Amino acid sequence: MALRRWGCPTGESGAGATARQYGLHVRCPRCAGQDDKVVDSRAAEDGSAIRRRRECLSCGQRFTTYERLDEIPFLVIKRSGTREAFDRAKVASGIGAAAKNRPISPQQIASMAADIEESLRMAGSDVTSEEVGLAVLERLRPVDEVVYLRFASVYKDFSAAGDFEREAGLLKKSTEPKRPAAPPLGD
Repeated sequence: MALRRWGCPTGESGAGATARQYGLHVRCPRCAGQDDKVVDSRAAEDGSAIRRRRECLSCGQRFTTYERLDEIPFLVIKRSGTREAFDRAKVASGIGAAAKNRPISPQQIASMAADIEESLRMAGSDVTSEEVGLAVLERLRPVDEVVYLRFASVYKDFSAAGDFEREAGLLKKSTEPKRPAAPPLGD
């Protein structure tokens, strides 16, 4: 994610800094002057923005500017080759459908969807739909095996009962701890 800053390009703007010091200009709403100073800076909108109170050095008018995250486009490459913007609500909806009548809260689903989005964003600006599906399955495995199998049945396009048996076998194999071999019987 890129942060669009109206203060110092290095991110070190603070009270008393002027826009002219950094080659940035915010026009005063009263006189259109481009020389101002920051008199107060604080978090806004639950930490997703920074609110800055500014004072025009030409006319003394005070005004407010906001600094927000500028989201970098995050695309999903579909199996058909088309590209579409990542939609966290779609991930949450898919998990929610698989979790119907299971003991998973909407907050857990939202948290999983956010976690999945964050981990995929770290991978790069483009991910495949396969990577999205695998990330969902990875998060569902330790949470609820039934939800995992329901999601896998749609994601992996199960067409027969054998597909469920195979996936359940893989799930059981990867989640059960290995038991030590029985010691050989003595002479």
